[in-house]
Amino acid sequence: MGSIYLEELSAVGAVRFPDIPLYQGFGAPVRLEADLRDCEVISGAVPKDLNGILYRCGPDRQYPPMGGDDIFIDGEGMVVMFRFENGHVDFRSRYVRTERFRIQETHRRALFGRYRNRYTRDPMAQNCNPGTANTNVVWHGGKLLVLKEDDMPYELDPYTLQTIGRYDYEGTIKSVWMSAHPHLDQTTNELLTFAYQAKGDGTTDVAYYVIGPDGKLKHEVWFNAPWAGMVHDFAISDRYVIFPFFPLLTDVDVLKKGGPFYTWHRDLQTVVAIVPRYGTADQVRWFRGDTSFAGHMMNGSTDGSKVSLDVCLSRGSSFFFFPNHDGTPPDPNQGIPHLTRLTFDMAGNTESYKTNQLYDWLCEMPRADDRYYGNRTYRKGYVICHDPSRKSAGGIGLSSVGQFDHPTGSAKLWNPGPDSGVQEPLFAPRKPNSSEGEGYLLALVNRLAENRSDLAILDAQNVEAGPIALVKLPHRVRMTFHGMWVAEEALSTGRYPAVRTA
Repeated sequence: MGSIYLEELSAVGAVRFPDIPLYQGFGAPVRLEADLRDCEVISGAVPKDLNGILYRCGPDRQYPPMGGDDIFIDGEGMVVMFRFENGHVDFRSRYVRTERFRIQETHRRALFGRYRNRYTRDPMAQNCNPGTANTNVVWHGGKLLVLKEDDMPYELDPYTLQTIGRYDYEGTIKSVWMSAHPHLDQTTNELLTFAYQAKGDGTTDVAYYVIGPDGKLKHEVWFNAPWAGMVHDFAISDRYVIFPFFPLLTDVDVLKKGGPFYTWHRDLQTVVAIVPRYGTADQVRWFRGDTSFAGHMMNGSTDGSKVSLDVCLSRGSSFFFFPNHDGTPPDPNQGIPHLTRLTFDMAGNTESYKTNQLYDWLCEMPRADDRYYGNRTYRKGYVICHDPSRKSAGGIGLSSVGQFDHPTGSAKLWNPGPDSGVQEPLFAPRKPNSSEGEGYLLALVNRLAENRSDLAILDAQNVEAGPIALVKLPHRVRMTFHGMWVAEEALSTGRYPAVRTA
């Protein structure tokens, strides 16, 4: 047995990542599991009323990819946490021990090929689920769950980040996987979530679920999408859930030839399904509009018969790393996202909807005060955005934190200075019953020149004033996608205190 192991290890060879931009600079794999007690505070003071844990998740390659190249959203899930306690901040990072992680750990090399393409993996991994648990983290029903939309969630210990295992809600969830973008209603303590291509690659089935405060399945609806495509995010209001279907499609025949999981079809419209929150499949209302694309939603709301969706929308192109299906080159000018409101009239007799760009700023990764998801009175939102007064810090220039107030149309931002960028800001209320937006924004800052990270704590009502405190890390936290702030009270009780008044 020992000689077989040594022969296999010798055949694998040394770990060496490709010398390409994807794995250079701040994007280079970190592959570090770390513990740091009492992080250094290099400016200001950490508010002593900020007690709880900030969770974040993103991809961090365990081994160099098969084929030598892939897209940056692929890679094994790395969860990081900042625990706040009476002015102190502790840091921890851990890989999620998925099936994919464990089999690659055994063979000491990558066993999966092109992103989500099951036909390009090593034969040794044929019976292994390829999910990476690398996109989002949610605390609900007393469980910390890490999410990727082509697998079931993985449960982690909320304090140690030790992987407990895959979680399927005691077998009550019948889709083959679940979304990485559930939405938590902190008034009802329900988790609203879904699955697209819910019966497997290339299927049009959509499953919508309501998980009760006890973590049990409470309601489900199955219906069919207009095509087999990406539905990365959705939105909720107090009465409806909103599913936008953008023309980023999956073709199984393309997969079998080793092609990309998604291709962009710019000749198709955008289709939106609006489902009553506790409704049935025959109550789904369909709307159609011009070709557009969005990865992330800020929030949904209702006002009488009008349902609104606030979304970072581009007018004709999808994520830059997925090609056009007809082989034409992408137009970068068509892929610029702006915060836009889509309005649907549920009392009307038309399939069309209104589109209104709310702000001029290029922006992405929209968030709201978590307590106000689905609230018809919601008014504040937060994004990463481009500061027109400064040069971009890589990518498309999403290097600043922005704060929007919808009723007034005001927009404020903070940029972290030269050679720096930011990651998705997350809201933490000052107190459970604080008014909307009264609290803090927590945002990782990429210090590109120093190749390390800070955590900025901003006053969510006064972001342009700069950080209340900066927490320094001596190392780099590679780009994370999403996460959430969980106050100590919610961690200890498993429930969120309701504060909504409308």
